[in-house]
Amino acid sequence: MNLRQMEVFRAVMVSGGVNTAAALLHVSPPAISKVLAQAAKSTGLVLFERVRGRLIPTPEAQQLYEEVERLWRGVETVRDFSRDLAQPRQATLRLACTASLAPYLASRALAQTYEKVPRLQCRVRVLGPDVLNDHLLQRESHIGIALGPHDHPNLEKVKSYRCGLACVMRTGHKLAAKKRIAPKDLVGERVISSPENTPFGQTLKRAFGEYAADMHRDLDCTSSTTACWFAQAGVGVAVVDQASIAGGVLAGLEVRPFQSGEQLEVRIIRNRYRPMSVPERTFVEVFDEVWRSALGKV
Repeated sequence: MNLRQMEVFRAVMVSGGVNTAAALLHVSPPAISKVLAQAAKSTGLVLFERVRGRLIPTPEAQQLYEEVERLWRGVETVRDFSRDLAQPRQATLRLACTASLAPYLASRALAQTYEKVPRLQCRVRVLGPDVLNDHLLQRESHIGIALGPHDHPNLEKVKSYRCGLACVMRTGHKLAAKKRIAPKDLVGERVISSPENTPFGQTLKRAFGEYAADMHRDLDCTSSTTACWFAQAGVGVAVVDQASIAGGVLAGLEVRPFQSGEQLEVRIIRNRYRPMSVPERTFVEVFDEVWRSALGKV
């Protein structure tokens, strides 16, 4: 007997007849009768006798049913297990992200992922780009969200997004009167910058162009989120990636578009030799929706 024949035989034994078995398996009664005939032929047994219009299992069928039922419990276990893999009731997600992406984009995406996978066990690590790459390579994290490129052959891009720059300042700052901020508007201002030996620092250097020399760039930090905190405190103005201020998560800040042709890339990356699980794919899909809702472009 094959599995289909066992399934039909078991359904008839459990339900007591062809019509009820057909309803149980969502097929027609003739289809049930056909499979029963095939099962009888393959086993060489008389499985049922018809008495006054009813199917009565033979003693051999009763003994066979005990073995089929024992096997079927294993089949149901496999079905339940595969269903849990596809729609997990409990799963693990290890997420690593750079600091500027944590306050809104990553946290909002994770909140929505929990709605889809309620029993998710998640571990989040906010890391610098180099450490983040190492976490993925060592399989300490499953998914990474980072600003800027990755250069290791064992890391693979899952999704990528592009965003521009924004200028942030404390509420009431004189530059808040402008709808857009140009590099020349920052001349004479204390500009909270990023170290020039970092990719983002090089981006700002290109964005500021010839006006950089006339800015007061006496404070730098490695995180756009940290730069926003300093701007919020009135230390100066900061030019940051738009992803870091998505969703307006920082109160007390004026945000203006910064005129520049510079674009930054945000990437979701993974270890190419570690297949993605369903919760990881769910997070990526949700992050994509959150990005489009907050920034409106890819």
